Amino acid sequence: MDAPDISEQSAEKRVSISGSELVENYTVYIIEVKTGDHSWTIKHRYSDFHDLHEKLTAEKKIGKHLLPPKKIIGKNSKSLVEKRQKELEVYIQTLLSRFPTATPKVLSNFLNFHLYEINGIAAALAEELFHKGERLLAADKVFLLRPLQLYAITQQLKLAKPTCANGDTKADLGHILDFTCRLKYLKIPGSNRTVGTSNIDEQSLPFDLSIFKALLQIEISNCDAGQIKGLPSLKPTLDTLSIHLSANSMKEILVPEASEFAQWVPEGVDTDCPFTAIIPTWKMLTTLDMSRNFIHCIDESVKLIRKVEFLDLSYNELSVVEHLQHLYNLVHLDLSFNKLNVLEGVHTKLGNIKTLNLAGNQLETLSGLSKLYSLVNLDLSSNKLAQLDEIKHISTLPCLEKLTLANCPMCIIPDYRTKVLAQFCDRASEVCLDGTTTTEKELDTVEVLKAIQKAKEAKVRMANNDKKVSNVSGQATGGPQSSSSSSLVVPPSSSSPYRSHSNCSSQEITCIEKAFVTKEILTPVDSTLNQRCYDVYSPPCEVILQVQTQIDSCLSSGVPCESGRYSGLLFPSVAQEVPMPHLTLSLLNPVKSLILSSYLLFLSSSSMTHRRGKSLLHFAWK
Repeated sequence: MDAPDISEQSAEKRVSISGSELVENYTVYIIEVKTGDHSWTIKHRYSDFHDLHEKLTAEKKIGKHLLPPKKIIGKNSKSLVEKRQKELEVYIQTLLSRFPTATPKVLSNFLNFHLYEINGIAAALAEELFHKGERLLAADKVFLLRPLQLYAITQQLKLAKPTCANGDTKADLGHILDFTCRLKYLKIPGSNRTVGTSNIDEQSLPFDLSIFKALLQIEISNCDAGQIKGLPSLKPTLDTLSIHLSANSMKEILVPEASEFAQWVPEGVDTDCPFTAIIPTWKMLTTLDMSRNFIHCIDESVKLIRKVEFLDLSYNELSVVEHLQHLYNLVHLDLSFNKLNVLEGVHTKLGNIKTLNLAGNQLETLSGLSKLYSLVNLDLSSNKLAQLDEIKHISTLPCLEKLTLANCPMCIIPDYRTKVLAQFCDRASEVCLDGTTTTEKELDTVEVLKAIQKAKEAKVRMANNDKKVSNVSGQATGGPQSSSSSSLVVPPSSSSPYRSHSNCSSQEITCIEKAFVTKEILTPVDSTLNQRCYDVYSPPCEVILQVQTQIDSCLSSGVPCESGRYSGLLFPSVAQEVPMPHLTLSLLNPVKSLILSSYLLFLSSSSMTHRRGKSLLHFAWK
């Protein structure tokens, strides 16, 4: 419905009584009021008419016999009701003809002009602000104005008539203008339904915001962007702008002038491109909330809001993140419940972001978030994240403290929390996952998982080194590698004396660094390489042999080793079927025990296992 013209607003008011209803033991009359294209209905019983008449008689001295008389007997009879209905209709029409320009307040309230008619609405608001305006301004609270009220004020200011047409100074329009010039916080809640019993659609009523000169915050909801006029006039003061269920694009709110000027540039930007208008920026705006709208893209209008720090675009139709590189001060961004499925290169647009809400999207990978180094809070709940490996993309973010993954497919994985936390390594205790602080028990489990992971990585490295040693052995013997050759493994040490020898070949270095060199565990195929190791690295190898000899001596005598650093446990050999003595395995605490057990489990199949005897020497720390 289009807004009626001013001429229609000043048209004659028409009133009729269209029917009646019996309520309990009395009759109510249905009154239909029309002014211009707007109409509404009200219900009154005869006693309401009588009270109105008494007040008008006392105030305006109208004729006492104008109102139809009361009836005691048969007052609800059909014939009497029909006759009274016609008489009351004439009575109301007569009153309106008596007051064509300034309707008395008592009559205005009787016909609900203060709810649906622009003059009555403006007069009622002016009187309210006359009594409460100063107190409301002093409280610095949010003041609520409906679109219909703003429409009435806008239309009143266009009419060529005094601001106090009915002679009541309390209803002077000046009280409204004085209040709006000083108001700081405003809320405008619209509606997609008709107002009350009327046919008035608020979304069709344009209103002008230029009467507000000091607004800091404004919230508009359920309005059409086309009906909001004068929004750019708020640029000099507005700090927070919230628009909900009102916009199809950011441009129609931030740059309404774009409908008139196709080629525009922001104020203060040098460009060689042709343009037809220079648009002033939102100089004070730091918070923009355009959630729950119908926005499909982040357009170039964001160039006008460079000082924005908080941006909420949740519950829209966004599928791509773009143009946000112009918001240098942006630290909080809410893109939840959109249609995002890819975030590649997002760090080039969100360099300083601290809080990022991506809940309720369609993300399957987090690869685009790996370089958001300033990120502190990240919400990824209700996405399509199913693989725990995706956490590795954000596990190295140095500032991340709060992570939410609730309602993602990965949450059903057993021990999901500890497996996620384990990927943060030493920072696991600093991360709050799904709103729950990490417990000591979880941290212990994380340590175990870290040990297992390190064991796996070590096993892979050992396998690679075995391959290298085998290749060296094959080259040394001058032929292909024998399938029965065993690999040699020694824990690497950057400070090892083996590395200080200056006359060593690559084969010899590999031999010493990757193996405990003992004659017992070398196969015949390895004898050449073994001999070279002993020849070149005689002193170090002798030390290792002494350690091995000491362990063998302890095992044969059943006496605990006294090396000061290690004690060992030699499991029975499968090949030799002769049980060997056991040494006590001492551990500092159960956590180390669990970590060591996990570590040894993975080493049990490594190249440290005797290939022929199938026996394993496990080491534990005291």
